[in-house]
Amino acid sequence: MNAADQARNLELAQAIASVAALFRRHFPDARANLTPWRDDPLTRAWAEQESLDLSFHFPGWNPRNQCRSMLMQLRLERPPQGGSRPRLIGVLIRGLTYESERWRLATMGEWQPSGSHLPQPAVVSKLQQVCRDLFELFGGAESDADAAVA
Repeated sequence: MNAADQARNLELAQAIASVAALFRRHFPDARANLTPWRDDPLTRAWAEQESLDLSFHFPGWNPRNQCRSMLMQLRLERPPQGGSRPRLIGVLIRGLTYESERWRLATMGEWQPSGSHLPQPAVVSKLQQVCRDLFELFGGAESDADAAVA
């Protein structure tokens, strides 16, 4: 679901802004988009309330990143009764061009990218750090596999 649509309270709106700022700290050329999905009936039918989706666009195709845009999907667990911020349970980042998805990195398993055109190792390290920072931001329990990349 579009991150902009998920900003239902002040704490979550601040968390969404922090996600964008955190990503831009590692990738300063990126421009954040809090509404990566179209607002049409078909897209709304597939909307997931437990997902916070935003994208980041670069000025052009980036050879280090092997993409032009990155779609970030944060999987959330509803907050405990009375809580206002959900807990982060997983992150999926996809590197995209106009033609297709080039790679994806998920916080499951080894936290390594897979796909046809992988980003350079320095970019992978930045993405892994972004994911660690996101878990810290949301106060969620990190995956057991994170110990392997820390």
